[in-house]
Amino acid sequence: MSAKKILMITGDFTEDYETMVPFQTLLAMGYQVDAVCPGKKAGETVATSIHDFEGDQTYTEKRGHNFTLNATFAEIDATSYDALVIPGGRAPEYLRLDADVLAAVNHFMDAGKPVAAICHGAQVLTAAKCIEGRMVSAYPACRPEVELAGATYAEIAIDAAVTDGNLVTAPAWPAHPAWLSQFNAVLKGEAAGSLAA
Repeated sequence: MSAKKILMITGDFTEDYETMVPFQTLLAMGYQVDAVCPGKKAGETVATSIHDFEGDQTYTEKRGHNFTLNATFAEIDATSYDALVIPGGRAPEYLRLDADVLAAVNHFMDAGKPVAAICHGAQVLTAAKCIEGRMVSAYPACRPEVELAGATYAEIAIDAAVTDGNLVTAPAWPAHPAWLSQFNAVLKGEAAGSLAA
């Protein structure tokens, strides 16, 4: 059986941990992961930002690493992928304006394929109008958007994640162990119904 193909849609000033950690972890689990960015080609990079929680009223932001894309957005066919990952950071605020990004997201959601979004990645889901009636976690500042999109905002710990059918969401990078574990269970067909941990 060939490895499942996962599409990661990201962009400049994506959150460093929320891009690099799932990319490397899913590769280590044996999945094929194609990281793409609208307007960029395989071999090009996106800048990342590091968001941290240091006691201020909101997260702090520092320049992170350059993350190298390994596929070209203009050449992808969403129907050829088994799952989708949407990292957080600042990229989702403009990725959600791209009609091709939204079309890809809707393909995965309409087909019931596994979708994992973390932190501000929920902004892409809300713009795609695909989460009505779902239980969705996100960075707390995104709660109004999640609720305006008709979803129920999951009030969970910063290091927890929630699974609702094919959709696995989490509030921020401290949730990586729970988020990636639950996403892996969905990818393997082992998750059923709703799960929060």
